[in-house]
Amino acid sequence: MTPQELKNSILQLAIQGGLVEQRPEEGTAQELYRQIQAEQQRLIQEKKLKKKKPLPEITEDEKPFEIPESWMWVRHNDLFEIVGGSQPPKSQFKSQPQAGDVRLYQIRDYGETPVPIYVARELVTKFSREGDILLARYGGSIGKVFWAKDGAYNVAMAKVCPLYETDWIYNPYIYFFYLAPLYQTLVKNNSRSAQSGFNQEDFNRLLFPLPPFAEQQRIVARIEELRPLVDRYEAAWTQLEDFNRRFPEDMKKSILQQAVQGKLVEQRPEEGTAQELYWQIQAEKQRLIQEKKIKKEKPLPEITVDEKPFEIPESWMWVRLRDIVFNRGQTTPKSRFSYIDIGSIDNKRQVLSCEENLIEADQAPSRARKIVEKGDILYSTVRPYLHNMCIVDRSFSHKPIASTGFAVLTCHEGLFNRYLFYYLMAPSFDGYANSNENAKGVAYPAINDDRLYRAVVPLPPLAEQKRIVARIEELLPLCERLK
Repeated sequence: MTPQELKNSILQLAIQGGLVEQRPEEGTAQELYRQIQAEQQRLIQEKKLKKKKPLPEITEDEKPFEIPESWMWVRHNDLFEIVGGSQPPKSQFKSQPQAGDVRLYQIRDYGETPVPIYVARELVTKFSREGDILLARYGGSIGKVFWAKDGAYNVAMAKVCPLYETDWIYNPYIYFFYLAPLYQTLVKNNSRSAQSGFNQEDFNRLLFPLPPFAEQQRIVARIEELRPLVDRYEAAWTQLEDFNRRFPEDMKKSILQQAVQGKLVEQRPEEGTAQELYWQIQAEKQRLIQEKKIKKEKPLPEITVDEKPFEIPESWMWVRLRDIVFNRGQTTPKSRFSYIDIGSIDNKRQVLSCEENLIEADQAPSRARKIVEKGDILYSTVRPYLHNMCIVDRSFSHKPIASTGFAVLTCHEGLFNRYLFYYLMAPSFDGYANSNENAKGVAYPAINDDRLYRAVVPLPPLAEQKRIVARIEELLPLCERLK
């Protein structure tokens, strides 16, 4: 049950006589109604009240629910009148008050974004006082109820005025009646349309469940007593909803982090060590340098203890990203090519778009420079928190070229590209890439290549990398189902 459903349930229970017990010593609504009728006749005879056109008797079919025997169904016409608001010309509206001006309240002024408007007092004829009840008459707000503030109110609202200045109808009970689902349903069913709203005749015919006056007061007291409990429920419910909303994504992050810390699958001695794998990768790297397929780069400093964000298994090894990947360099398009820019990636699913963006060489954007092939990882260095990243998982009809907004990471033999891909998505690397030290720029924070390739990576043996990826890909669809 949502907080609003709980509030509605309490209010509905209240106006059905189920929130407090009935007490014989408090009399009956029938006795109260006879007093009201007698007062009405007296005021009519004294010409203080106009005689109203009688409305039809209330039929059994009209009664929406059972009420206690000591209560009574009456029409609004017997208890209240509705007084429409004023509508001065908009040309007379002022944003700042002057001497003799009055605040003109609109429906939005009772919401979270009030826009104060003031008009000269002589331009309005309908005023409200603190404690009056106002009802919204038109549009999407129809039926909403507000405690009035001192000032005037416009035609989109109407003031509910009890006919008698006596202790027969308790104003807070009236207010809570208008908040209850019954009223909201009745007024919307009786209004001619959402745009035209309801008028005096619509209002007069509405039914009102009348309890004895003392019981009205006890009902209100009980609602006020329950309100703090409902507020606590609402806070807990909101917290739970927020948790449920975040849970799939938080679980995904947790799975990825557990995976790259060596906690998602067991370590197996027969699969060797990362140290052995690392030397194999370095040997391959030297071969590629000798064959002039990649450039020799200045060695990076040793990894310090402070750089290691967490503990890893003994068979693993901390390495720098540049030690295990290379890039294919840059080129200038000479013929039609498939351009991969930031918009080519679905960053909700981290996959490449199915549609090729074919561009002629003479129309190539200045950023179309990076050579890319199937199996490479594209990582957007601009706004890395958006996770514009993917594995190039297919071939193209024309040579693909990526934007310089990407780092193109080609894995050396012995590094499983999907393992590195998931590490780049893990919270630990995310925190590194988006830290203030690394992500520079206010409007478009970005991490440069030097910072990116200095990043430390936890390297497991190759067979374990593949088992980790298999486990991740078994669990992540379950997170998606939770959404």
